[in-house]
Amino acid sequence: MGYSCDSAAERLAEGLGFSCHDAAPVVDFRNPFGLESGTMPFLELLVIGGALFAFVHAWRRWRRDGDPVNISLWFASVVYLAVIEPPLYFPSWFGLQEHVGFIFSHNVFTVQFMYDRLPLYIVAFYPALSQLAYELVRVLGLFARRGPLAGSMAVAFVCQVFYEIFDQLGPQLKWWAWNPGNKMINEPALASVPMNSMFLFASVSFGAMTYLVVRMVGARDGRATLTGRQVGLRTVAAGVLTPLAMGIAGVPSNLFRGGDQIGIQRAVLGVEIALVWIVGLYLLADTWRARRTDPTSPPGAPAPASTSASPLFARVYPALYLGVLVVLWLVALPAYVAASGGVTEQGTPTGSLWYTVLCAVVATGLVVAALRATRPQRAVEPVGS
Repeated sequence: MGYSCDSAAERLAEGLGFSCHDAAPVVDFRNPFGLESGTMPFLELLVIGGALFAFVHAWRRWRRDGDPVNISLWFASVVYLAVIEPPLYFPSWFGLQEHVGFIFSHNVFTVQFMYDRLPLYIVAFYPALSQLAYELVRVLGLFARRGPLAGSMAVAFVCQVFYEIFDQLGPQLKWWAWNPGNKMINEPALASVPMNSMFLFASVSFGAMTYLVVRMVGARDGRATLTGRQVGLRTVAAGVLTPLAMGIAGVPSNLFRGGDQIGIQRAVLGVEIALVWIVGLYLLADTWRARRTDPTSPPGAPAPASTSASPLFARVYPALYLGVLVVLWLVALPAYVAASGGVTEQGTPTGSLWYTVLCAVVATGLVVAALRATRPQRAVEPVGS
């Protein structure tokens, strides 16, 4: 089983509480009440349920409003996962052992694929989060006001905010483990999370994919102009091209890869992440000011308000996602406070609490803004009626 469970994978799996030997090559099922952490079933329900909720919303947006962007983004997220994840799980299969190495290992959840490397909730995580971020930005009217590029840059920022609340918590609760031996990719890091992952996976990937989808399949003049087959082909193209955009965005920091240049690489990645924040905050704040100036401006939907799909997803799921993760953080907080040197008494690495709090504050503001932007408008009765 060396081809699917080498020494690095075996070491991480043992630390997470399972063995990667004799794993099922296609799919495996486990008792959700017998997982390593009691938090894991709740995470699965949150993410898998969110992906299904997002699919229903995306289908309605396409069939009722004639806008295929949501459904295309949902499936492009899955295509992107299918392209990017296998080389990360099995770098030796793709000749990437020397260039990338073994980066991390997921723990085993209720449903696992690919020799126990890919949990079902991770498959669901990409479409759930891409829809969450896109819908928040869309209902605020940023795409309608500024176009695909600015809207996608805002999506990259929103994904950073919501993703990192999850990303900074996972290693402590044994949802996954980063390979400490892979200093080429996993350093520099913010607490236990590699900064490369924070920038490329938590922001660039979602922003680039959104831009590609909106440009390729976006509705024109409020109605879709593409056939279902055209939407499907362009969706696949967007998912396949997203890793290429990530590779281009990773060039500046990769120029300084190496132990003696890690300080420079940290500075480059820090500047890049800061730019995501600066640009995202500016675009969203400017859009919110514009909405307050002209409260009758449309929420970015191509169809008239009378026929547009319900904004229920934007009103419910971001708040639910944030609320559940805040509760999970509170569950983990005692162990976090008692940790020494960034490692809990259970031997798991902690994330960055200050960065999580910062993300949670902004995420709360975005949830409130979306609720206000999508609240029903009361009809004004004519005087004397």
